[in-house]
Amino acid sequence: MIGILGGTFDPIHFGHLRTALEIAESCGMEQVRFIPGSVPPHRPQPQASAEQRLAMVSLAIADEPRFVADRRELDRVGHSYTVDTLISLRKEIDATVPLAFILGMDAFWAFRSWHRWQDIMQMAHLIVMHRPGYKPDPTDWYGEWLASTTCELRDSSAGKLTFLAVTQLDISATAIRHAIKQGRSTRYLLPDNVRAYMTEQGLYR
Repeated sequence: MIGILGGTFDPIHFGHLRTALEIAESCGMEQVRFIPGSVPPHRPQPQASAEQRLAMVSLAIADEPRFVADRRELDRVGHSYTVDTLISLRKEIDATVPLAFILGMDAFWAFRSWHRWQDIMQMAHLIVMHRPGYKPDPTDWYGEWLASTTCELRDSSAGKLTFLAVTQLDISATAIRHAIKQGRSTRYLLPDNVRAYMTEQGLYR
């Protein structure tokens, strides 16, 4: 199974990295692809350039062999729609290989407003990250796709949905950028090699 984690990663931090690792271990993933978005359609544009954000992702994941930096959205013109990313991935990855798109609860509740969201379900599973204690409702709109166990996602290439409790660290890229602008330390919020790169590049000052 291959996991897909998108975002602006402006910058990437331990909140992204820890949840990706837990999901990879819980689902037995061979790989998690970190895909920085170029022109996100639902949020403000990134402050760091595409190449800077990709460099930070590459630095952050360098010591985890299951993690891969994927630049495909940065090379695409226009908005970074998830459906286009999945179409691109499916041209490279065998149709029998399970793909799992990873997203948080806030993004999930807006999922039906996403561009061609039904097509997304035909090309990948969804793994929805949540804090411990949440109970899915099989009578809700997503009930027809709900998997009984996380392991069920490995039995098909797409079309299932599961909720997975993860350690959601209360870290945000917005808070990191604000701290840098205020001259405060970002130590222990993101990898040291990423912090060094941001200093070298003069990012977020």
